[in-house]
Amino acid sequence: MMTFPKHLLEGYQAFATQRLPTEQSRYRELSVKGQFPEVMVIGCCDSRVSPEVIFDVGPGELFVVRNIANLVPVYQPDGNAHGVSAALEYAVTVLKVKHIVVLGHAQCGGIRAFVDKIEPLTPGDFIGKWMQMFIKPGEVVEQRDHESMAQFVERIEKAAVFRSLENLMTFPFVQKAVESGQMQTHGAYFGVAEGSLFVLDKAAKEFRNARGVV
Repeated sequence: MMTFPKHLLEGYQAFATQRLPTEQSRYRELSVKGQFPEVMVIGCCDSRVSPEVIFDVGPGELFVVRNIANLVPVYQPDGNAHGVSAALEYAVTVLKVKHIVVLGHAQCGGIRAFVDKIEPLTPGDFIGKWMQMFIKPGEVVEQRDHESMAQFVERIEKAAVFRSLENLMTFPFVQKAVESGQMQTHGAYFGVAEGSLFVLDKAAKEFRNARGVV
């Protein structure tokens, strides 16, 4: 019989004895009043890119949804189940968040699989089908002349942030909240090796180092 991961139990013990005592009142307040985060983060499942760690936030401060390559699908109200769309709907219409941040990152496995056109891992090819959302019908994504593979991958990782921000605006409730000034959307990119954060300047369509933004 497999046992619960020991390091998680040890981590919980450390949390319970060190961090919890300082935040117990906050947890009690959240349990009674519910959550009212002002920020939603759409990030990647990658274990190296935890929004709560990167932004150094406490309980109740972020509403987070994570998936392969931090992608947002286009608005598609059909009869199927849509996890990201459901999270968006809840964040915008119920929690009424004031900001949505799409957080991309370096060394993204989903983007690399897309770029390398790797063979499906399973007959269902869940990753391949998911990553196809990244491109529009008829769109071709190829390495440019004089562009190294590393530069190509980084460009596509950042392009995924742009595409997700674009797709966000296909949701009527997101568009309405943005156009009324009740909410803003943002893009960000995390460099895993250096721990660097870059924030999207929408006007210039460039990512700028966050250390020079504050």
